[in-house]
This record gives sequence, structure tokens and C-alpha cells, in this order.
Amino acid sequence: MVSRSPRFHLWCPNLFNFKGGIQVYSAYFLQALQDLYPQASYDIFLMHDIDTSPHVPYLPGTQFHFAGQYPSSIRNPVFAAQLIGQTIRHRPDLIITTHLNFTPVAHWLKRLLGIPFWTIAHGVEAWDIQRSAIKNALHSAECILAVSQYTRNRLLDEQKLDPTQISLLPNTVDTTRFQIAAKPNHLLQKYGLTPEQPIILTVSRLCSTESYRGYDKVLEALPMIRQFIPNVHYLIVGKGDDQARLERYIAQLNLQDSVTLAGFVPDKELCDYYNVCNVFAMPSKLEGFGIVYLEALACGRPVLGGNQDGAIDALCQGDLGVLVNPDDAEEIAKNLIQILQGQHLNRTLYQPEILRQRMIEHYGFSQFRDNLTKHLNDFFTVSNSLLSSNP
Repeated sequence: MVSRSPRFHLWCPNLFNFKGGIQVYSAYFLQALQDLYPQASYDIFLMHDIDTSPHVPYLPGTQFHFAGQYPSSIRNPVFAAQLIGQTIRHRPDLIITTHLNFTPVAHWLKRLLGIPFWTIAHGVEAWDIQRSAIKNALHSAECILAVSQYTRNRLLDEQKLDPTQISLLPNTVDTTRFQIAAKPNHLLQKYGLTPEQPIILTVSRLCSTESYRGYDKVLEALPMIRQFIPNVHYLIVGKGDDQARLERYIAQLNLQDSVTLAGFVPDKELCDYYNVCNVFAMPSKLEGFGIVYLEALACGRPVLGGNQDGAIDALCQGDLGVLVNPDDAEEIAKNLIQILQGQHLNRTLYQPEILRQRMIEHYGFSQFRDNLTKHLNDFFTVSNSLLSSNP
């Protein structure tokens, strides 16, 4: 434990105006940090957010610094100037960046002021890094927190980092918000479905640069699934610039009656969508971890993911779900048919309470906070000089 309350600087892409995986992780991270150090000083720097939120979930006195109000053409230098100026002014005990792109500035400040920094490695942004500034910064970080063993292994293999630098801090989920429930009647009525109808669900951004998330392969598998389960329905939640192409692909496969593109769904309604499905499927290839897997498991739903990325961690090497070759539509179809017909060999898939409980044991917020506690205690034990550098 530390002898006095430290000062933290947390650098994030955003927390409030957009809810992607990194943003959700950053919010949980800040919540856990403030649970552990309620008397600490906090300065939170948000590159893309605009100050339009009340910031209720966080401790009074938490200082938020926004750069989203500036035009994108100058936002990067303005944000960097904020980071440098406020760090020189406050001399925090620890800088934590929740995106690797911010590490070159943290590295420069460490060289200038001796302030240590941590960073968090999620997924594609941490793989095949080409920027020399980020590569150099990673070697200077006191700690790199990887969200999955897959991401950790890739960093070690590609960047030749010291293995003691990289620790695991997997994603977590709000189990009070995502809970087991019956299929919501209002969604069945909205989409013209019946309670007995087998429903496959994917929740994903529909971005042309992120088609690796696997919804294309589920669509390719759907005609094969329909041969055994004619009334199966595929529900895709999400929006993005890939929607028009998806609509054309669905028409090409003559699946208009079997697929619904639900579009954007507010966070408060997501639990209902997980509960309306019989299986959650996202056979991705480049997912750093995948919070959506945990959300589905929290609702007690069977989950299918890819066997080539962070889904391996999220599904505990297949203990909590089914891992398939994300490039093999036939394998995807075969496993989804088995799951929907109640014939899959992994019988835990059909025990919602056990699925939920095992997920909580591995990835519940208490476990996330305990893991963070250990990392911070180890850091402050080794770095006692940090606490005397900012009296």
C-alpha cells in the first residue's frame, strides 16, 4: 500500500460521447482506480469528448480536461499541449494512458521529468506497430497492461519487450446491468418473431474496416443453418458505413426474411437484445478481447467466437463458449446448428446460471479491481521514490 494518496493522470480517447471497447474499458478502469484510492487526486484527459456530461459516476473533485471541442485538424497538437502543460504543472505520481497512441508524449515527459507511465494494450492498435515513436515508448513504460493473453503474446513476439513489463488486466462487465431474463415480448413483437424461434445475435460496429468481426461469415453460414432450422433468424445490432454493403450481401444470399439489421441500440436496451437471442455469435479474427462476449455470458446466453484472437481469453479457451475457425463458414454453421438444437457437447452452454457465475468468477468487476490492486501495490512498493517526488 502507499503511504499517502497519490496523484493520477489518466489519458483516454474518450469516456462519454462514444462507447467503443476502449472507452468502456477506460470507464471501468477509472471506477476501479477511484474505488481503490478515494482520497487521490485525479486529472482525466479526454481527446475526443466535449464537456456535456455530469460525470456523476466519478468522485467529486475529479478534474476532466476536454479537447473534443477543437477541430479535428488541430485536436492532436492541442491535446498534446494539454497533456504536457498539465503534467509539468501537477507532476503526477503516475500517468496511465488507455491507448498506445498517447505513449510517445508520456515517454517524452518521463525523460524530461522522470514521471513513470503505464499504458493499456487492447487489440489491433497493439499489433504490427510500425511507428518507431510508439515502439520506443513501449520499452520505456513501467507497465503495459494487456487485456488478453493473445495481445500480450503478440506484443512480446513483435516488439521484443521484457516479459516482466506486460501484465494482464482483462476486460470486465457490469453484471448489475446485464442479467438473465426471459425473451422480451416487446422485441419479439417489434421484429415479428415468436418466443420459440431460434435467434442468433451479433452486436458489433458495422465498419468497412472492421468486417473481421465475423458477421459476414455468419451470413454465409445462414443458408446451411436454414436447411436444418428453417425458421432461424439472425439479428445484427450496430451501425456504421458497412451497412449498405451488408444489405446488398443479404439480398444476394436471399436472406431478407431471415436477417434483421437492427441499427444502433442504446446501452440501456442492450440487455434485452442479449436476452432475446438463443446464441450470441461473433466469430471474429482480430478482436483484442471482446466485452460483448462477457455481456452475453452475463445474460446466460451461449456464445460462439473465433479461435484466432482475444475471444480465446474471453471464452476461457472454450470452457465458457464455443471457439471456431472464423474463416470456415461450414464449421460456424455446424456449431450454431448444434447449439440451437441443444446437441452441443459443451453442456454448460445450456446452464445459464452456471455460465453467468463462471464468467463473474473470471471477469466480474470485483476480480478486475482486485487484479488492478495487485498491479498498483507492486508498482508503488517498488517505486517508493514516486511518492516523495511530489510532496
